[in-house]
Amino acid sequence: MVILILLVYLRLVVMALADKVAESGFYVVIPDFFYGDPMPPNDISQLPAWMQKHGPEKGYEDAKLVIQALKEKGVSAIGAAGFCWGAKVVVELAKSGDIKAGVLLHPAFVTVDDMKEVKVPISILGAEIDITAPPELVKQFEEILSGRPEVQSFVKIFPGAEHGWTVRYEATDKAAVEKAYEAHKDMLDWFTKYVK
Repeated sequence: MVILILLVYLRLVVMALADKVAESGFYVVIPDFFYGDPMPPNDISQLPAWMQKHGPEKGYEDAKLVIQALKEKGVSAIGAAGFCWGAKVVVELAKSGDIKAGVLLHPAFVTVDDMKEVKVPISILGAEIDITAPPELVKQFEEILSGRPEVQSFVKIFPGAEHGWTVRYEATDKAAVEKAYEAHKDMLDWFTKYVK
């Protein structure tokens, strides 16, 4: 069982999360879809130029290559977790059926129409304070998915959480750590249930 972790930037906390997923029995892959050029996390002014080089469409094409390589090695159960930018890539994989299940954590670039095309179990973990996927949008995702009983779904909005809370938190902030760990547990529970 393989879990792909897709996100905009790598930090030690992400590596610790990957270790946590691996300790649960999954083989974890974190491809560098940015080829050593991650989005600077604190400089949103660079986003348009960065997106020209690293749009989710390119990430999706790269992810398909990773999945193809895994399948050629005999892996049949693949799940994907997408953080921010990576959520759009995971949605595209979920629409194509290339994965067994997906988890979107503080998603970006995901649309209501995307939810209409998802084919595999999908979990969406949103933040109460998020301009990229505000609670109103996440609730629209939930409404669409609840009208599609053939697709298992789980949607949760974390009160007081801000965009990026699952991977960008201060280790000394007990409340922030607890929220992040709760989301990590939700993600692991989802994969344990659907990626077999």
